[in-house]
Amino acid sequence: MDFNDTPEEAEYRAKVRAWLEENAPRGVKGASLGDEDESQMDACKAWQAKKAAAGYAQIRWPKEWGGGGGTTIQSVIFAQEESRMGVQLGGPFAIGLGMCIPTVMATADDETKKRFVGPAVRGETIWCQLFSEPAGGSDVAAIRTRAIKDESSVDENGDFDWVINGQKIWTSGAHYADYGIVLVRTDPDAVKHKGLTMFWIDMKSPGIECKNIHQMSGARGFNEVFFTDVRVKDSQRLGALNDGWNVSIITLMNERASVGGGGGARGGGALKALQVAQKIRDENGDPLSNNTTVREKIAEHYVRAEGLRFTGMRSLTALSQGKTPGPEQSVSKLVQASAMQDLADFMVDLQDQAGIIRDPAHAVENADFQEMFLGTPGGRIAGGTDEILRNIIAERVLGLPGEIRVDKNIPFKDLPTGR
Repeated sequence: MDFNDTPEEAEYRAKVRAWLEENAPRGVKGASLGDEDESQMDACKAWQAKKAAAGYAQIRWPKEWGGGGGTTIQSVIFAQEESRMGVQLGGPFAIGLGMCIPTVMATADDETKKRFVGPAVRGETIWCQLFSEPAGGSDVAAIRTRAIKDESSVDENGDFDWVINGQKIWTSGAHYADYGIVLVRTDPDAVKHKGLTMFWIDMKSPGIECKNIHQMSGARGFNEVFFTDVRVKDSQRLGALNDGWNVSIITLMNERASVGGGGGARGGGALKALQVAQKIRDENGDPLSNNTTVREKIAEHYVRAEGLRFTGMRSLTALSQGKTPGPEQSVSKLVQASAMQDLADFMVDLQDQAGIIRDPAHAVENADFQEMFLGTPGGRIAGGTDEILRNIIAERVLGLPGEIRVDKNIPFKDLPTGR
């Protein structure tokens, strides 16, 4: 494992750092995905357009599709330097550029790519991902949203309509998205993994209704999305008919990579936890950072965070050498999500009664750990639940036998619904 940039990487990092010093917006605070107000959204779009014009929006994508024509490690370096500058304005585009557009690029025809890739890179359009349903969250193949072919709608070019009815849930940013990719069931007679098809969809289409989900953190970025006789053309299909499962794998692998992360700041949140512990006093007036138990707990989190950082470094080393990283992303995501939740729980408890204060003007350290406490449980669900990730590691990394799946060879229409 090599912790140092190669000469070429160091040169590129210096170039990126200089450009960011000159162009990065100052004093613009980002928001969680889906909660951006109008001014924040304007700032996000302006920054995305500026990066695109300079070739930094999607560095590793081909130039003909609006990218920078660079390498994966160059993309990582830019992300590191952008984070170092404190710029957090990519939220509205994360799902589109991280999951949806890569799926379009891998499966759509050239005309569709030309229509959508460039505008997405420049921040002109926003995308959402419509997979999860009330009866099918981690089990993507269990979805029940139906698309039925309208035989009477065939036009002179042979194109025809599919009529979609059903419901999606936990869709980030659906309330302001321009487009989305939706996974639907087109053949209920097939086994559940075989009867799925994916389409791109205009989120302003008649029959689509979005309802915000109000979370305990106060965020409203998630949505329920209802489809009532929504029509899409067969030409909007991504991949082959009834091959949506394989297409969705492309989307989910991009999602897991973006959520799992790599590298990260030294010590993670443990250093901030130490700063907070230094400010809180015990009954004798001494800082809690002097307490042996508190120090041990913070040290434990520091060591875990460093382990994650070094694991991320293994991925970066592989990328730098032109190799494909191993299973580090699944391992990192599994460990990181629970570690952040544990740290947030500990730090809220450490503040005693002050831990219930969420007003940044009155809470310790602007209520950062209170917000983490409310938000981190979702991190163990988004991008793959703990259970799903453990299955991936067990089956694909350790080579253990797969779980027994009693519904594997049963037509979807014959599966019990629990009603």
